[in-house]
Amino acid sequence: MARSLTIKAALSWPIRTLILWLMCFSQWSLADPTKVVVMTSYPQEVVSQFEAAFEQQYPQYKLEVLWRQSRDAMAYIQDTSHRVDVYWSPAQRNFAQLEKMQAFQPLNIDLDGLPAAVNGFALREGNHIATEIAGYGIVSNPQALASAGLAAPRSWTDLADPAFNGKIALPVPSKVGYAPPLIDILLQGYGWQDGWNLLQAIAANAELVTSGATFVSDDVASGRLLAGLTIDFFTASAIANGAPLQFVYPELTGYSPAHLAILKNAGNPAGAQAFSRFVLSEKGQKLLFHPDIRKLPVRPSVYADKPADYFNPFENNPVFVYDTRRGLARQDIINALFDAIITRNHASLQHALSAIREASRQLGADALNVVKARQLLNTLPIDEAGAESITSLDPVEADHWRHIMHDRYEEAARIATTY
Repeated sequence: MARSLTIKAALSWPIRTLILWLMCFSQWSLADPTKVVVMTSYPQEVVSQFEAAFEQQYPQYKLEVLWRQSRDAMAYIQDTSHRVDVYWSPAQRNFAQLEKMQAFQPLNIDLDGLPAAVNGFALREGNHIATEIAGYGIVSNPQALASAGLAAPRSWTDLADPAFNGKIALPVPSKVGYAPPLIDILLQGYGWQDGWNLLQAIAANAELVTSGATFVSDDVASGRLLAGLTIDFFTASAIANGAPLQFVYPELTGYSPAHLAILKNAGNPAGAQAFSRFVLSEKGQKLLFHPDIRKLPVRPSVYADKPADYFNPFENNPVFVYDTRRGLARQDIINALFDAIITRNHASLQHALSAIREASRQLGADALNVVKARQLLNTLPIDEAGAESITSLDPVEADHWRHIMHDRYEEAARIATTY
């Protein structure tokens, strides 16, 4: 009897596996050929525009939309029992990781008229492709600036002017989804040392924006703050809805792409290809001009029909090309350093830089104590090579960076106030 039960138990696992496999095969083989399952993190106002236009052009298909934010999307896709035909989202890290996992199949659609890059910024890699891009820049309130007697900031360095003290919005990269590339654009564009020093000066003037806070554009539109560092589509949508704002792309800027890919285990590859073709087509790309969307198309030809004053990245001549791969590889380290240098020492940084600015006014920028204080304030806890060599972030080390910077800020303030 015991032997019989053992044999049954031994046979139960392969039999159960076979039954489950047959059930999945049956479900997938009998899958509704009219249904196209699209996973995205885009809001309803974006998806609804594309859904209606796609189903009008391809009446043989119906979209089934699965909304998932980045972390949840990865877990869902990695579970192969779930059916997803198309992944379409502004989630760079997810696409890079899924590409490495060979989770996508070739698009097998005509890409004629779609450049591989914009100003050196790659728009496709492997089996995933950018469907739109968003640019980083500065939002400001012209009326509030005029009342304050200040000119509109047009470069990142303008935001470091002490005249903007207390009137800048700066997003924290560990808390705000679009912010990591924004911070790294300054580090890559100005260089590691000068970039961090610029961020310190801007942060000293700023309120820090974290998760759950109002949009940067909302605080600037209200006039409570004069300007902020942000991504274009938030401001563009606000302006389209009547907000008293303006947005400029500094000479040194970069882009954040949204991508599309067809999953290797797509249940409806033909429908997935149809949706992919539509999103990248002239008609699909022109939907990005809609006031509720306001993204930058990746098909250059559609800019002939762009709204007035709409930015065309294909006509922009950048002073540098942001290295997305490098940015993604060091994102966690940059986030931790930003928190150590700025977020968790914000009050100490503001106090130290305020003391240095006052000493500079009193004694001159070349005064010995001013120079020493500024050098101490600007000394970073790790250099670029050291930061990029870190493969796994140690929270203890990150906290050590925080203590180092706190002590340096306190000492810098003491030196600056010793006349």
